[in-house]
Amino acid sequence: MTCESCAEKVSAALEGKPGVKTVSIDLSREEVLVESALTSAEVQALIESTGRRAVLKGIGGSVQDLGAAVAMLDGVGKIQGVVRFLQLSEERCLIDGAVDGLEPGLHGLHIHTLGDLTQDCSSCGEHYNPFGRQHGGPGDSERHVGDLGNIVAGPDGRASFRLEDSQLKVWDVIGRSLVVDAGEDDLGRGSHPLSKQTGNSGERLACGIIARSAGLFQNPKQICACDGVTLWEERDRPIAGKGRNKTNAATPAAHL
Repeated sequence: MTCESCAEKVSAALEGKPGVKTVSIDLSREEVLVESALTSAEVQALIESTGRRAVLKGIGGSVQDLGAAVAMLDGVGKIQGVVRFLQLSEERCLIDGAVDGLEPGLHGLHIHTLGDLTQDCSSCGEHYNPFGRQHGGPGDSERHVGDLGNIVAGPDGRASFRLEDSQLKVWDVIGRSLVVDAGEDDLGRGSHPLSKQTGNSGERLACGIIARSAGLFQNPKQICACDGVTLWEERDRPIAGKGRNKTNAATPAAHL
């Protein structure tokens, strides 16, 4: 994005769209700041509908956030995803993500106690449940803190979502794991014996460790500090998995 006409086309693609509140473009830095209720994937798709490429630099609120984190998911087959966490206030945690390669339909999403991937997702432990409660839905008072409900994959296998949670605190889950399950979480309302334990949402399909992340404008070169992939290298690599790792020794390492 190097000319005024480019900026005008990007602005036109965003302004007036449902869920988009404000759009600010800094042409000198080739940056677009969007205040929106849309998911980051939806905002990126609107920008790229102009024929330009876009990479998410970060998410943030209108006031200083209390912490941010990111989980890069990898799993069965071609399942990959990136989920970001932003603590807007003591009572509000924003969860924004996209997971590809899923079967269409509902899939349980949970934070698990351990950040241990030595045996893939099976070593992540149980749902994060510091208060010893029964399994439930994200809107229930009786629930595991790690119970985030369901995400919905469309016909293309992508689940793009934006959630807010009142019990989750970013500083409590860094170092733990995020897991996507094969089936729908019944939110503790089913008749199966596992309903009050796991939501009977089936096997674990994909997982990743939740790592501390930079906030908006704090780290423009990396998605997180857990790999050496720079901003534009990220655009041309898988969003998770072994294919992200920087293997070209001629490429300078990213600066944190």
